[in-house]
Amino acid sequence: MSTPATATYNPDLPWYKQLSAYHWFVFFVASAAWCFDCLDQQLFILARDNAVKALAPTMTALEQGKMSGWAMSVFVAGWATGGLFFGAIGDRIGRAKTLALTVLIYSLFTGLSSFATDMTQFMVYRALTGLGVGGVFGLAVALVADALPEFARPKALGLLQALSAVGNVTAGLCAMALAGTDPMVSWKYLFWIGSVPAFLCIFIMLRLKEPEKWVAAKAASKEVGGKAMGSYMSLFGEKRWRSSALLGMLLCVAAVVGLWGVGFFSNKLVAPAIANALAAEKLSPEEIAKGKQWWAAANLIVMNLGAFCGMTAFSKGAHRFGRKPVFATAFIAAFVSTIYFYQNFNTRDDIWMSFVMGFCQLALFAGFAIYLPELFPTRLRSTGVSFCYNVGRFIAASGPLTLGQLQASLGAKAVAALPAGATDAAKAAAELVAFRNAACYLSGVFLLGLVALMFLPETKGRPMPED
Repeated sequence: MSTPATATYNPDLPWYKQLSAYHWFVFFVASAAWCFDCLDQQLFILARDNAVKALAPTMTALEQGKMSGWAMSVFVAGWATGGLFFGAIGDRIGRAKTLALTVLIYSLFTGLSSFATDMTQFMVYRALTGLGVGGVFGLAVALVADALPEFARPKALGLLQALSAVGNVTAGLCAMALAGTDPMVSWKYLFWIGSVPAFLCIFIMLRLKEPEKWVAAKAASKEVGGKAMGSYMSLFGEKRWRSSALLGMLLCVAAVVGLWGVGFFSNKLVAPAIANALAAEKLSPEEIAKGKQWWAAANLIVMNLGAFCGMTAFSKGAHRFGRKPVFATAFIAAFVSTIYFYQNFNTRDDIWMSFVMGFCQLALFAGFAIYLPELFPTRLRSTGVSFCYNVGRFIAASGPLTLGQLQASLGAKAVAALPAGATDAAKAAAELVAFRNAACYLSGVFLLGLVALMFLPETKGRPMPED
């Protein structure tokens, strides 16, 4: 039995006052699952470098940096795989059941990551964590899209995505609280915090029901001549859905690669700026190390406060002006703000730039929550959304490596161009400039989204499609 997604709409009342208690329960569970998912992602970003240093102490700093990049790539590749697999499973056996399973997977292996004794174990745990993390977005979005009334759907989905910033900010607050702890140990505590969402599974499995739309679609699929649920063959075998899947994937690739390949590496600029500011205050090495950890977390919080504002603004804009014009504006804004950040961030006082970049880059992700479900029928909704949102992760998995290789190439040329006898400080400065330029070149991927938009439909005011 499930609660229907239909309700009489009263235009004189706000949408959120017209939802039933069960509608709000569905929204809470889906939002919490996605919020905790984002918490897990950000805790990994904050813990990754210290985890590598603790697990591979004999490596050089350069080798540890490369290993950190590989850890990110393994995690993102697992994320992509999990998204593709669990998206289809969610259409076949139900959104609620599969969502519970994905939350349990990422919680369990996040906790196990803290018990890794070497890099091999750590990589395996991070890949398995990625499987669970990758499945959540498509399932949560499909669940809300199918369970809530049509008039509330786009606004609720925009809010669901905006609330992901709460998980990101919470990760930053956790890291700030642990700033006085030994960095070689605190990374374990961060992973323990990330394992907490497993308790959410209990509530999902006990009370959450499958949406009526999904139940009806499942019943229709069992009839003679019924169409398959969660089938990639069906998704790509029918021109209408194939076009939506491929173009939607291209739309997501632009934002996902830009964020994970460039945006989340902003700390490489922030960290030296903070270190210089702390050194100027004549602090001890221990105090500088703690200060760097605190400010890295503060930068993450500032970026995600910007993200919350950006996603809220996108949701309002998409409702008023339509999906495509707001997407186009957001892609251009992400491109410009990223270049501005990487060319101009120099001191601790420039941390406001992280707010602007977070606003522009992550605003796009509210669009995915609103727009992607509007491209696919119920029987393929979780599959299609997950395909579009996650297949780009395979490309994004190469983003950190591409950025590193591009930085190394440009850095080598910059150092070679220095006069003979250049100091280490001069070489470091040249390599930092090379990193800035590499990030700016790679940020051109945001413009790829404009190409996809040219061929995608405007869905504002239209009901979600069915066969």
